[in-house]
Formats: sequence, C-alpha cells, structure tokens
Amino acid sequence: MAFAKEFLEKSMQNKLLKVGIAGTVIAALCCFTPILVILFGIIGLSTFVGYLDYVLLPTLLAFILLTIYALWKRNIQ
Repeated sequence: MAFAKEFLEKSMQNKLLKVGIAGTVIAALCCFTPILVILFGIIGLSTFVGYLDYVLLPTLLAFILLTIYALWKRNIQ
C-alpha cells in the first residue's frame, strides 16, 4: 500500500512539473514574441491585443511559481 501511495505522489509531482514547464514556455512565447498578436489579427480579435499584457504576464508568473513549487516538492522528498 505504501508503494502505491509513493508511486502516485511521484507521478503527480512529475505531472505538476511538466505542466509548469509547458505553461511557462507557452506563456513566455506569447509574451515575448508576436505569435499571439498575429493570431488575434488573423482571426479578427485585434481589439483585444492591447489587453494581452494584463493576462499574459500574470499567467507567466503563475506558471513560473508552479514550476518552482514542483521542483521544491521534488527536492524535499
């Protein structure tokens, strides 16, 4: 029983780390490159381009913090 619990915790930590890293990379690409601006222009949502910073920067910060938390949890155990 203890083995199953330990295995489940390890897989959850790995999943948390993968989500954190993937989210950080995607948010960083959208923040620092014109990918999202071009995409919004193509689909006709260029009105919202001015508000992207209000969404992308907190999202980037949240994913960075999630990655740090996952690494911290991994090092504790």
